[in-house]
Amino acid sequence: MASVTRKGEKRPWTTYALGSLFGLFLVFLYGPMAVIYVLSFQGPEGGVTFPMVGTSLTWFRDIVKPGQMANIPVSFSRSLELAVLVSCITVAVSVAAGLGFRRKFPGSGALFYLAIASLVMPSLLVGFGIGLGFQFLGWQTNLFTSALGAQLTWTLPFGLLAMFAVVNRFNRSWEEAASDLGATAWQRLVHVTLPILLPGILGVAMGAFTLSYDEYARTTLTIGTKNTLPLEIYALISSSSSPTLFAIGTITTAVSFAVIGVTLLLVFRMQRRRGLMKAA
Repeated sequence: MASVTRKGEKRPWTTYALGSLFGLFLVFLYGPMAVIYVLSFQGPEGGVTFPMVGTSLTWFRDIVKPGQMANIPVSFSRSLELAVLVSCITVAVSVAAGLGFRRKFPGSGALFYLAIASLVMPSLLVGFGIGLGFQFLGWQTNLFTSALGAQLTWTLPFGLLAMFAVVNRFNRSWEEAASDLGATAWQRLVHVTLPILLPGILGVAMGAFTLSYDEYARTTLTIGTKNTLPLEIYALISSSSSPTLFAIGTITTAVSFAVIGVTLLLVFRMQRRRGLMKAA
């Protein structure tokens, strides 16, 4: 049994040592992000390092100013469009696979390992292989063809693993009860299975969106002539250095946190509603 520290009892030194180690980990994890957020509000005369020379929103305005070296708004919209499409495909395939793998079938194990094998291969090599394949076939690499496929090799394995974990906790007695009440297979899926799995499905969608939105390595050799936001940022880093980069990082991180926040809010509301229904 776990021991409970009584009031006034001295805690062991390991508690403080492990707590300090965890605190250092948080500083290491979020410290660079905090520096970027702060420096993005650097004054007009400031640079990319401390100390700050005043505060302003100058570098945020520079993002959309005409004549910039990098076209951030356009590349941002491309990343959003691609991320939404990747998320939808990942959810559709992951849900179908999760439901299909509930029953064993010949070759299911080999098919599963084949589906997640792309996680083992270095990302650059995956992108290089897809780009080389398109070149061999005489196809033009494009945002919604080769780049889409390259990103799916990254998001689908994670979506499958997450969906399998969700489906394995699903109680099939709910489906059996629906069948006993005369529900068809489609009615069971739409009115019973998917609503119960919906929090997990939203988690898969959020994960696929953020993975696609930030992906660089698998996209760089398959994107064609139109850059996504990560590629545009890399090009900007290699050509110039200004607090505009930090402003871009602040905005893109805010978008990621907004997606995560909305997803968590939806999941919380679903769980709360389900709890109220059980209580009633």
